[in-house]
Amino acid sequence: MLNLNPELITKDGKPMFAVIPYEQFLAIKEMLEDFQDLQDLRAAKQEEHSQPAIALNEVKQMLGL
Repeated sequence: MLNLNPELITKDGKPMFAVIPYEQFLAIKEMLEDFQDLQDLRAAKQEEHSQPAIALNEVKQMLGL
């Protein structure tokens, strides 16, 4: 798990921005990219399972082989 150490910038006593070290930013970015890849993989698998399978003999017949 990533341990964040943000520095908060406030305005009128309310947090407005969080500043983190660049290395932590890169780690978060990589984690988000991995998460997006996982979501894309799950969506592709879901789509794959929703399409009907076609038997090899049917494909050959469709292609005139």
